[in-house]
Amino acid sequence: MTADVSPPVRPATLEDVAAVAGVSRATVSRVINGATTVDPALRRVVEEAVATTGYVPNRAARSLVTRRTDSIALVVSERERRPVAEPFVGRMFSDPHFGRVVGGVLDVLRPAGIQMVLMLADDEASRNQLLSYLRQGHVDGVVLISSHADDPLPALLHDTRLPAVLAGRPLRPSPLTYVEADQRAGAQMAADLLVSLGRRNIASIAGPQDRPAGQARLDGFLDSLAGHGIGEVEVAEGDFTHTGGASAMRKLLRDRPGLDGVFIASDLMALGALPVLLRAGRDVPGDVAVVGFDDSSAALACDPPLTTVRQPVEEMASEMARLLLKQIGKSGRPEPSVVFHPTLVRRESA
Repeated sequence: MTADVSPPVRPATLEDVAAVAGVSRATVSRVINGATTVDPALRRVVEEAVATTGYVPNRAARSLVTRRTDSIALVVSERERRPVAEPFVGRMFSDPHFGRVVGGVLDVLRPAGIQMVLMLADDEASRNQLLSYLRQGHVDGVVLISSHADDPLPALLHDTRLPAVLAGRPLRPSPLTYVEADQRAGAQMAADLLVSLGRRNIASIAGPQDRPAGQARLDGFLDSLAGHGIGEVEVAEGDFTHTGGASAMRKLLRDRPGLDGVFIASDLMALGALPVLLRAGRDVPGDVAVVGFDDSSAALACDPPLTTVRQPVEEMASEMARLLLKQIGKSGRPEPSVVFHPTLVRRESA
């Protein structure tokens, strides 16, 4: 008895797609390779033909023609490793801000068929490893999340001539494109609200002062209070973590026990700070009005729910991805930087 052996199914080709779409092979190739000069109606016809035939592009062959990998690196740069209660990776994945950035970037990359590679750089060895990977052409571009003001990576990235977009304005002058929220303006909103509520004994849990966002938020807050005639402000520096916020609040209560208003430079720090206030017998907002920054999931986890300054993190992350793809399409020419405007979200803490 002879076995029934079916012939192997032949993969669909560009010619098959062209025949179904009724266009030339060259037109199909232009659509698949992302050419922007194809008429939208014609593009839809070709895309429908691709779906009908089940055509799958040969990425290896395509990359030889386009010199692209169809992948980008999301690089998170941290300070040199040092003993901490929670390792760098643990802090990163426990911070709701990071998840929002990843979600916003993927919202743009997925429809474009672009893969994202997550890479970490927290000491000289890992930076060198990262730069070697980038120079070998494994990705088409980089979105860089840098955590500190003296980070050498922006300059090193520029030297690679790889398309790159920064999350946040760098303190040092840089030709790289960046996307950020107006941190100073957001902090000024927090100060103006506390003053409008009649608070005068005001303090702040600041973000790390070696980070651009930490500096900008504190400067904006203090400048606004000075404009209202309030020059004596107690400041405790935190580290943008839950435990850092709790520790900083205990310090504020020791140094300024009569405080009646607090600006906390991140919602995650506020999540740690509010229970300290409540355990000290201070009612929020009756005794102490509290304003945070970010409008992350931590703001709703606070008790009471946190009044906070919203920076549109997902929209900013999506814009970073869009600007990077534009640069890649223009052979790396930088795009104009973009600054988003924050808004104040009123809840029950102020």
